[in-house]
Amino acid sequence: MSLKSSKKIETNVYELEIAVDGKTFQAAIEKAYQKVKKQVAVPGFRKGKATRGMIEKYYGEEVFYNDAFEILFPEAVEEAVKEANLELIDNPYDVDVPEISKDGLVFTLKALVKPEIEIKGYKGLKVEKGSTEVTTKDVDAQINQMLDRSARFVEVDRKAKKDDMVTIDFEGFVDGVAFEGGKAEGFELTLGSGQFIPGFEDQIIGHKTGEEFDIQVKFPEEYGAADLAGKDATFKIKLHIIKEKELPALDDEFAKDVSEFDTLKELKADTKKHLQEQKAEQVDTEFENAILEQLAGLVKGEIPEVMYEKQIDDSINEFGYQMQSQGMDLEMYLKYTGMKAEDLRESFKDRAEMQVKCKLALEKIAELEKVEVTAEDVDARINQMAADYGVDADVVRKAFGEEDIARDLKSTKALDIVKAAVKVTEKKAAAKKTAEKKADDEEKPAKKPAAKKTAAKKADDAEEKPAKKPAAKKATAKKADDAEEKPAKKTAAKKPAAKKTTKKTEE
Repeated sequence: MSLKSSKKIETNVYELEIAVDGKTFQAAIEKAYQKVKKQVAVPGFRKGKATRGMIEKYYGEEVFYNDAFEILFPEAVEEAVKEANLELIDNPYDVDVPEISKDGLVFTLKALVKPEIEIKGYKGLKVEKGSTEVTTKDVDAQINQMLDRSARFVEVDRKAKKDDMVTIDFEGFVDGVAFEGGKAEGFELTLGSGQFIPGFEDQIIGHKTGEEFDIQVKFPEEYGAADLAGKDATFKIKLHIIKEKELPALDDEFAKDVSEFDTLKELKADTKKHLQEQKAEQVDTEFENAILEQLAGLVKGEIPEVMYEKQIDDSINEFGYQMQSQGMDLEMYLKYTGMKAEDLRESFKDRAEMQVKCKLALEKIAELEKVEVTAEDVDARINQMAADYGVDADVVRKAFGEEDIARDLKSTKALDIVKAAVKVTEKKAAAKKTAEKKADDEEKPAKKPAAKKTAAKKADDAEEKPAKKPAAKKATAKKADDAEEKPAKKTAAKKPAAKKTTKKTEE
């Protein structure tokens, strides 16, 4: 197999002419025969027993040509693309076979390739970097979360108020008819949580245990269930139990209960330390994202729409995996948010465009800066990834591929070059710290942050898009928590699928 010619016929599109020699074609024909012989019927022979020669004699010499072409097509294209030094970003199209016989064949195709871009001014970018200061407000918020998580609910005999947890029976009606999914018994609801449609929880406030009453609500126009959207509804309520939240005392005993420390003072010191680490990581991430956003704006060139569409596909697939990890699939997510599939794609569009441009920018910078990646660099990255994922290095090597890892490392080094040349300015504080704030600036408890990422951030890492908050939720719907970003495998352009022959020449 060999590349006969490669010529650019329009922006980002090449036409390739590829020749396959007789020996290679005959080998593919033999594979095709072995693959389909059990399905071929020849008079006088049981299926699978006729020789290749008998089948070709009965049906014609070209009987296996199409199947043979499908077998050799992927490898032939891969070799030709490599020889032409091209990088495909989509499957080949307009495949034609003007010459084919037992002695070989010639075929042509069109290929959409990685766009040629320009980027200038990537050194000396001006980027603001936020402060890593931890304020009293920050630590107070953390300690309140810790206290809240340690709270218990105690039954009370009074009227229900906001933040109480109530146990209720309810049944919903529209135009006097009960609707599906609108009934539950012994349902626990925290008033003010926003778990139900607007107005539902507010109308329970002020009622006492044992009361039975009706509440009137209106389903939002964008509600996921079309038969309820915009409808007025009546819910019959029976209030069984009212519980109020009781917070623990903030003292040494509390510190012992929620941590490995014996005193509140030690807990505060450790909390401030982790808050500062968390803040520093957040600032670094925001700083890097600001750089990438500027790089995307510097890209000049005609980028094929298919690159954006594929990035959207990857982002949606990743988002789908995150939803599954929380017990919800994409179809269910769309139903409860009232979104359509095209709306979800549109929500990822801007992010996808930036990711594609960032990736192209960093690859171009690596080329301009003559960035080199050694085998030792690749091995070190693989070992680090293996440690992060808790798997063997060979598993990572096979799953990601050394070429993709090397490409990613080049982009990481290119980003380091850009970052080293950035002109950093610090963000100005919104207001001066008051004397009271200064005096109160002491260590408070905080949540221990998740383990810091050790792998270099990729330009095309899909940051989880904030899920659109459902306008209303059915009582039985599971509330999805924020999903932690899951590392996704970078892949090169798909290997083209085999095509059938479209034209044959007479021998």
